[in-house]
Amino acid sequence: MNQTTTPQIPLLSLKKQHERLSTELHQALSRVLDSGVYILGPEVKQFETEFAAALGAHHAVGVSSGTDALRIALEAVGVGPGDEVLVPSFTFVATATAVSALGARPRFVDIDPESMTMDPAAAARAAGPRTRALIPVHLFGQPADMDALGALARAKGLKIVEDCAQAHLCAYHGRTVGTIGDAGAFSFYPSKNLGAVGDAGAVTVADPALAETVRQLRNCGRETGGSAYSYARIGQNCRLDELQAAILRVKLKRLREWTESRRAVARRYIEGLAGLPLRLPDLGRSGSVHTFHLFVLRCERRDALAAHLTRHDIGNAVYYPVPVHRQKPYAAAQLPGESFPHTEEAARTALALPLYPELEPGEVDTVCRAVREFFK
Repeated sequence: MNQTTTPQIPLLSLKKQHERLSTELHQALSRVLDSGVYILGPEVKQFETEFAAALGAHHAVGVSSGTDALRIALEAVGVGPGDEVLVPSFTFVATATAVSALGARPRFVDIDPESMTMDPAAAARAAGPRTRALIPVHLFGQPADMDALGALARAKGLKIVEDCAQAHLCAYHGRTVGTIGDAGAFSFYPSKNLGAVGDAGAVTVADPALAETVRQLRNCGRETGGSAYSYARIGQNCRLDELQAAILRVKLKRLREWTESRRAVARRYIEGLAGLPLRLPDLGRSGSVHTFHLFVLRCERRDALAAHLTRHDIGNAVYYPVPVHRQKPYAAAQLPGESFPHTEEAARTALALPLYPELEPGEVDTVCRAVREFFK
């Protein structure tokens, strides 16, 4: 395959989604342009209300990106210079850099070998006297073990900031992620299950005072409802803009339908790949709901399988080939004796197959046939 061309079955296609929503999206953009209000106006306020309602959250505060959502949430719950925060070693680097941006230190924790989310036992071993918080990452749409991590947090007096960047409408024992810990951080990067057409994010909280702190931190520290030049704290400019909020409002109406479509695609993959020497995700562990931001399998011959799929014009990707604890900014800070065997195994074997709501059953079957051909 010519690597500069789009695969016949891409890993992700936003074009299909946007073509189907074209009229509504253009109407939303025109509504904002015609209003003359572009920052913290009615679109942001309405989106915050609608997104909170969709999750069952008390408060949602729109911010400029998922990374800013994490950083602001951590700062709001009290994380600061000299603190330690427990972070899974298998995640996108922003989970760690949000901690570092506050002058705190990420303390890396190995993952559960099945779910690839933070291992509660490893987290308990890593927690120390300077540990202030932990960040469960609901990776690829699979919820972390919030019962065990919540028990650890209560025992140690830790705050929980959920990284929900890949987990919109993901549920754990009947509760939507982002509503279980002290705060939830969401990303609306274009490729997410709910995506803007640029960077965008949100913080969810239950405590109204904490919600006000988040609003101040995202808007240069300004007091909500106060004078334009009245500042309660040191904040930054991390606001969600009206155009992105308007786009997100259009897409939010379809999020539940899209989630069910993703799960249907995943179910078809699981059935179509059964019996092969692969480790496949499941639809949900013991009462949880996996929302499949990505369909990630694990294969001992991962790189050869990826090359085979590429030759057959099938999109694929590796998440994440280099764990965060081995990235240059963090490798030198690794403590003696620390090891992350399950993270290393996932980094070596994980491979994502095409998955998006508009993926046709026949396309899923084509991918499954190609994978089966590889093992022949």
